[in-house]
Amino acid sequence: MISILQSIGTVVVFIVVLGVLVLVHEWGHFVTARLAKVRVLEFGIGFPPRAKVLANRGETVYTLNWLPIGGFVKLEGEDGENDDPRSFSRAPLPVRLGILLAGVAMNLVLSFVIFSGVALYGEPAIGVTFGEVAAGSPAQDIGLVPGDTLVTLNGKRYSAFDAKVPSSDLRALAGKEVVLGIRHADGTEQDYTVTLRVPATPEEGALGIGKLQGTQVGSINYGFGDAVSLGAKRTGEAFSMIAAGLADLGKSIVTNPTTAPPAAGPVGIAVQLGDILWQLGPLYVIYMAGLLSANLALVNVLPFPPLDGGRMLVIILKAIPGVGPRISLRAEQLTYMLGFVALFGFLIWITVFDIARQVTGGN
Repeated sequence: MISILQSIGTVVVFIVVLGVLVLVHEWGHFVTARLAKVRVLEFGIGFPPRAKVLANRGETVYTLNWLPIGGFVKLEGEDGENDDPRSFSRAPLPVRLGILLAGVAMNLVLSFVIFSGVALYGEPAIGVTFGEVAAGSPAQDIGLVPGDTLVTLNGKRYSAFDAKVPSSDLRALAGKEVVLGIRHADGTEQDYTVTLRVPATPEEGALGIGKLQGTQVGSINYGFGDAVSLGAKRTGEAFSMIAAGLADLGKSIVTNPTTAPPAAGPVGIAVQLGDILWQLGPLYVIYMAGLLSANLALVNVLPFPPLDGGRMLVIILKAIPGVGPRISLRAEQLTYMLGFVALFGFLIWITVFDIARQVTGGN
């Protein structure tokens, strides 16, 4: 029964997270089009078939649709030439590019807001609990015992959202005097000053602790200015990390198309969100949403039809004298259709591996 409820909860969390990210993206298109005086015919929540008309305000109809993932914006003349002076196709080139780019920008803004908000609320701090103390090591010399937790190093606390834990920096400080913040098994905390040894082998640690396990040790709270700065930093890092991941994915597709790709599709993302929710809690899900929003921004800016980047590429090509007139409306529509088929095929391909991971328990 609990497993069934968790599965239902996982599906709900996935739909809510993905729905919010896509709606924010589409809202960027919507607002920019309205500001540019381009006619917006429909703003839909979810995807057709249509379930209900929520409102009909002026020239825009607001709808609720049956497929509960994200939404869409329908602009006058976005599918081809149109005589309406307020159509998308009649708008100046910078305006059309701005409308398409606005969705990407809104996803980046959402990532920034999420990361800044989490930092302002308080990021989980991570420590390292060790189950082993080497004989004759600096750790033994100062009286550390298995079950103690390394909380801080030279007063620094480590966020669970960073790539490092306190023990990560010990080897770099080998031979130097450091201050360790230790939490004992009974909950008491104490600072220890110790000179780290220089490891004689790659397997030997500078402090002499082993059997390490990450442990949450409170939270790190930032002031408003620091939270905003950290939010901007994490947004940039997420964008760069995802770009590197896409490069690895492309290499995997070209070199080993029959092996599991280093990425997850919709099924894999849903499972990951569920695991994060049940094992780590809602704050980690919100942080994951920030990463997914940056992911959505980068993917949509790729020059691949029918993504926003692909549409921008076609619009720019059509604006080049001597090139644009050769691109017929039929050729443009065929390009988008083929791109959609390729994108849908890719989703099926990656979903097969997602399902295989769940069935076999593999990575």
